Amino acid sequence: MSDSDPVPGGRPGEVERATALTGELTGRGVHGVVLAYVDTAGIARVKTVPTAGLAAAAAWGVGMSPVFDTFLADDSIVTTDVLGSPDGDLRLYPDLDRLTVLAAQPGWAWAPVDRITQEGAPHPACGRTVLRRTVARAAERHGITFRAAVEIEWVVGRGDADGDAFVPAVSGPAYGATRQIELSDCAADLLAALAAQGVDVEQFHPEYAAGQFEISVGALGPVAAADHSVLVRQTIRAVSRRHGLRVSFAPAVLGRGVGNGGHLHLSAWRGGTNLHAGGTGRYGMTAEAESFVAGILGRLPALTAMTAPSPASHLRLRPSQWAGVFTAWGRETREAALRIVTGTAGIRDRAANLEVKPVDLAANPYLALASVIAAGLDGLSSSAPLPEETTGDPARLDATEAAARGVRRLPVTLTESVEAFRADGVLREALGPVLADAVIAVRLGEARSVEGLDDDGVAAAYRWTY
Repeated sequence: MSDSDPVPGGRPGEVERATALTGELTGRGVHGVVLAYVDTAGIARVKTVPTAGLAAAAAWGVGMSPVFDTFLADDSIVTTDVLGSPDGDLRLYPDLDRLTVLAAQPGWAWAPVDRITQEGAPHPACGRTVLRRTVARAAERHGITFRAAVEIEWVVGRGDADGDAFVPAVSGPAYGATRQIELSDCAADLLAALAAQGVDVEQFHPEYAAGQFEISVGALGPVAAADHSVLVRQTIRAVSRRHGLRVSFAPAVLGRGVGNGGHLHLSAWRGGTNLHAGGTGRYGMTAEAESFVAGILGRLPALTAMTAPSPASHLRLRPSQWAGVFTAWGRETREAALRIVTGTAGIRDRAANLEVKPVDLAANPYLALASVIAAGLDGLSSSAPLPEETTGDPARLDATEAAARGVRRLPVTLTESVEAFRADGVLREALGPVLADAVIAVRLGEARSVEGLDDDGVAAAYRWTY
């Protein structure tokens, strides 16, 4: 059911399936179901129903106002010519294929939703619907499918810290064994919860910044990958709270230093063959894969309106901090915005992929993936040439060499990102006019909300929002 739009009354067999699931959930002690989506500002919003209401939700949805599409992260509201009014209603339809019993929240299950109007039409600002349709068009027009994953970075703070201060809950150096030992019980519970929920964890480790950790999960189709991004964060938050800890996925919790990323990993496939391996192009890429990468590279400034959508994002997007703030690509080059990951010899046919680095977890993962895929497909359609690779730190290139390579700094403010997005017809068309206008209005609203704040003030404003 995950690959089609919901319909009033439920898709064929769906109400019966929901009824059967209700019995299963009740037998497992589940009393309520969280219905989750992500708004334009990147905030996960929810409604819940008792388990007995799941069949009715599958048939007729659950009401929620469309005003949340123009909410800012602080819950203030901006408007467009279509959105931001107190009028109207939408229906939230749970995706039963993704229904998950929450191991860290006893008594609860979780499901992502698609949003449709009361008349039964897809809501034009539903990011999950936009991503699903983007993926479907790629298959229809190009015969291409995708595998995707979203890295999750977060910081762990002491739950007893004063006010809204961030006090790291663990000590020790970056990637240090000390951090893993100090968080051992919580981390073990987290891995157990994710395994119980069917999340394939590939790596879990301490990261660079104070109190920072990262989880990498297995690649899935793009919609499922975005769903997992939301589910994994819900699980991390729930497990940490049970251990008396406070976590933040915000791009930056302090005015200076390395922030939290949400790097996207993406590979394009045709007929079971990975286009990023086994080709005659650079590092085994096929010509189509090179053009796909080139399409993303050329639109990176505009893409940051989706992938780095918060004022706090620009505290993270600083040179020489492995955030990928220049329009450059390279094999295993962690300072380049696009990192070509070939994988280890022997598994490259399935492991090779593209990592998009200027992404953080303030991003709506559905919008981020839909936009990146749309940019890549435009490059593929036009056979866009991939420029010369950049090695080392692009910040060290002199102006002449950078210009010759086409290496330029990504937008340094959210307003600059918006202007690049506003000028990009391909990306705006990919989202559709209603959602594109919402993106512009919300981003400009976020920029206005922090006017006059210094870096520490901006970090504090978003520290516990994400």
